Amino acid sequence: MGFPETFKALADPVRREILEMLKDKKMSAGEIAQQFDMTAATVSYHLSKLKKAGLLFETKYKNYIYYEINISVFEEIMLWFSQFGGKNDEKNK
Repeated sequence: MGFPETFKALADPVRREILEMLKDKKMSAGEIAQQFDMTAATVSYHLSKLKKAGLLFETKYKNYIYYEINISVFEEIMLWFSQFGGKNDEKNK
């Protein structure tokens, strides 16, 4: 996926909270949904948007779907952002 989809997915505070929950471990959809005061369908919608943007991996085990962060997308974003750093400081010296 491209940057527009990624940034659109990151713009939502619920999706950012989901990513923060997943930064240290993978979690099932049910475990994620328990952390929010919204329907399971709404949480599923947010997970779908994150997955479509390439920010999550989905694995199935028995009757459960587990989600984990796709670090490579974050690395790509950081690399893109890094091209804008430091140049203004050098001009002002």
